Amino acid sequence: MTASPHAISWGAPMDEQMPLGVTITEIREETPSIRTFVFDRAIDARPGQFVMVWVPGVDEIPMALSSPSSITVLKVGDATAALFAMQVGDRIGIRGPYGNGFSVTGRTLAVAGGVGASPLLPLIKAGQVDTFLLGARTASELLFADQIRGAATLMVATDDGTAGHHGFVTRLMSRVDLADFAHICVCGPEVMMAAVLAILDREGCADRGQFSLHRYMKCGVGLCGSCCTDPHGLRVCRDGPIFSGDVLLESDFGRYTRDASGRRQRI
Repeated sequence: MTASPHAISWGAPMDEQMPLGVTITEIREETPSIRTFVFDRAIDARPGQFVMVWVPGVDEIPMALSSPSSITVLKVGDATAALFAMQVGDRIGIRGPYGNGFSVTGRTLAVAGGVGASPLLPLIKAGQVDTFLLGARTASELLFADQIRGAATLMVATDDGTAGHHGFVTRLMSRVDLADFAHICVCGPEVMMAAVLAILDREGCADRGQFSLHRYMKCGVGLCGSCCTDPHGLRVCRDGPIFSGDVLLESDFGRYTRDASGRRQRI
């Protein structure tokens, strides 16, 4: 997808189908590979919901909101590279919010890897996370660590051992009592999330897991089917992006995704 199917509505009221033009007001370098783009419009969204971000002339991609007026971006492809080339004052299009979001009512454990901390940050800011397990490749890539530390018990892990536990963030799960938490909210690379789900399943609490999935999306509104999961046909954009762990146990989660043409890609 290289051209938007929509005309951008610069300054018009928010509409689910029409991208709203917003102006970038601040760009923060969170880590060497991750930046937060703040814009001049607050989106009324629940923690975990996402928006479709239109980078004019490049692509439209799904992005989690890290606050009502910001997205936090890892540079991984053409659209994100174009975002990283933008400056304060440049314009992008925002469409949404979409999806179901996290639902927490009791003690909550959050588990994140890399930029996966982004959709969990609104839960932190709302005071809805009690313990946060945060992982990254190296200490300089630990995202939002200071903000999390000020609001919850923070435990960190790095692949290279430069901060916290030397190893994967999933290893930290043995240091908490899962029975203490009503909800376990998870976001990060799918391989990592699948490992978390395996632990929850082994401990008999997969149903308490809430996993934020990322899939290739074209429309974001449940029409094109490009983000459907096997074998149930659940749409990540409409039925998710947050799914209960017990639902994911019977799906393609952690095994494969699909590309723009619908072909399977092994994770």
